[in-house]
Amino acid sequence: MSDQTFMDAAIALALQAEQAGNLPVGAVLVLDGAVIAEGRNALLQPHYHPGRHAETEALKAVDPALWPRARHMTCYTTLEPCLMCFGALLLHGVGQIVFGATDPDGGFTWSYDHLPPYYPRQAPAPRWEGPICPERCDALYQRTLARFLDTPAGGQG
Repeated sequence: MSDQTFMDAAIALALQAEQAGNLPVGAVLVLDGAVIAEGRNALLQPHYHPGRHAETEALKAVDPALWPRARHMTCYTTLEPCLMCFGALLLHGVGQIVFGATDPDGGFTWSYDHLPPYYPRQAPAPRWEGPICPERCDALYQRTLARFLDTPAGGQG
């Protein structure tokens, strides 16, 4: 399977999240060429919860027996992870992050080179790749940003 196949799965989850009244962000975790967990943004519905991002929802869905192989997992997400999601992926030991669109307003790229000394000395940071699908994911990001500005977390609602 290709990066595009897994990004297609993440995009489908993003569209499902948006249809359910949430921000259009989706993520899949892959191991040995197969999707092992998926998550979609659930920040707004069924009730507001600031921690229910697509990546954290996917992490919760991983079979605990697979965590010893976390370094071999890849997270495909439609949007560059935020600080919280990058931290969760880092602390869970996920080996690679591939994202579809850049998030210049809240993504982690700007601080990736400034991790504490523990990383990578003791715990390797994930390989980081993206944006790999801006032609499809940038529009999702624009809708995410517009919707976020209308939420309690965005300060306007």
